[in-house]
Amino acid sequence: MENPEVTVSSCSAHDDENLCSYKRHSSVSQEALLEDQLRRKLKFFFMNPCEKFWARGRKPWKLGIQLLKIVMVTVQLVVFGLSNQMVVAFKEENTVAFKHLFLKGYMDRMDDTYAVYTQTDVYDQIFFAINQYLQLPNISVGNHAYEKRGAEETPLAVCQQFYKRGIICPGNDTFDIDPEIVTDCLYIEPTTSLHNTTMGKHNLNFTLDFPRLVAVQLMFNLKAINLQTVRHHELPDCYDFTLRIVFDNKAHSGRIKISLDNDIAIRECKDWHVSGSIQKNTHYMMIFDAFVILTCLTSLILCTRSVIKGIWLQREFVSFFLYYYKKEASFSDQMEFVNGWYILIIVSDVLTIVGSTLKMEIQAKSLTSYDVCSILLGISTMLVWLGVIRYLGFFQKYNVRISWDLHVVASHPNTASSITQCNEVLLLCCYDLPGLLLLWMDCTGTIPREVSHSEHGF
Repeated sequence: MENPEVTVSSCSAHDDENLCSYKRHSSVSQEALLEDQLRRKLKFFFMNPCEKFWARGRKPWKLGIQLLKIVMVTVQLVVFGLSNQMVVAFKEENTVAFKHLFLKGYMDRMDDTYAVYTQTDVYDQIFFAINQYLQLPNISVGNHAYEKRGAEETPLAVCQQFYKRGIICPGNDTFDIDPEIVTDCLYIEPTTSLHNTTMGKHNLNFTLDFPRLVAVQLMFNLKAINLQTVRHHELPDCYDFTLRIVFDNKAHSGRIKISLDNDIAIRECKDWHVSGSIQKNTHYMMIFDAFVILTCLTSLILCTRSVIKGIWLQREFVSFFLYYYKKEASFSDQMEFVNGWYILIIVSDVLTIVGSTLKMEIQAKSLTSYDVCSILLGISTMLVWLGVIRYLGFFQKYNVRISWDLHVVASHPNTASSITQCNEVLLLCCYDLPGLLLLWMDCTGTIPREVSHSEHGF
């Protein structure tokens, strides 16, 4: 390759720093030397970890950390998933229990068909729920209790919504209605149950004007503690249940649908004491999470350093190409220096660090953000597994396998095949996992060099 004629020029204040460094070298020999140095830098930069080890003896630390990290974050996600499963199960089971407690004649899987059709049934359902609420401490098999605000227990609210004015005569095909909605509420204190009286129309001033009735809502708050986590050596959480029983008569069709909504909030218990080894188990898990954070932080630093080195080399290459060949490097050539796999690993490291920190706060009962923590740890674990696929591409036979797998995953045209795609990705991870250990042994010299080269085509 012929070298173009080089002329001596001075650097202005507006010239690129790398471009100025090349302008200072005016001789052809210096130009050839710079080109050779840059060529060596580029060759070493685009080597895979194994080739870098054989060339300069540099240990593939990033690969080792990724192997360690993929095991740790997977174990962490599984442990947290088992813990979160108890939280989800406790929420669902309490919602089902409340439906059986407060809805008269309720049976499982009848949410869409649960309704009443007569005025008597409407009153029976309302007063049944009220009496069940008042007798809750005596009839519930769970550790449910009334919510307290200060020294007083919060009351149950019975609110009916109706049109402000409504005179409806279907027989005469006439009506006179004011569509403004008016809400009227009645509050019942839990202490009413101390009188051992059953609430009904005879002792509760509550009537419904069905022609104008839009909806009836019963709203009350309950509290509970999830004690099943103690058996799994975890500190329990305190739960706030905001329940709302709705009698929906918006359609005025003769069918009033009944539903129970349960809004659940998890809070830290104010005062607790647990005897035994539960504290030790919590401390062990927090130490493990701290080690995960330390590992991800190390991975984050190494990958960020590699990305920065790539950007520096990119600027040096662009300046050299522009000055000596009078051409600008294309955008696609410049993007070759930006390693997308490193960026993917950096993102996964950040998500893992944040998720692990949240997990430690949850275990210490300082926070209860189970959903946010689940999302962060789940996405980060997925990205960690995807990031490791990069290292599998360094083997010729594994590279063929990955290319075929990704082609199969991308070739499914419709949404109905999404399950097949997920299974294929899982197969990809499980099938190629032994290659990671083989790659580590190859890079570190555990496998003889002659065998590794003949086996993998290096």
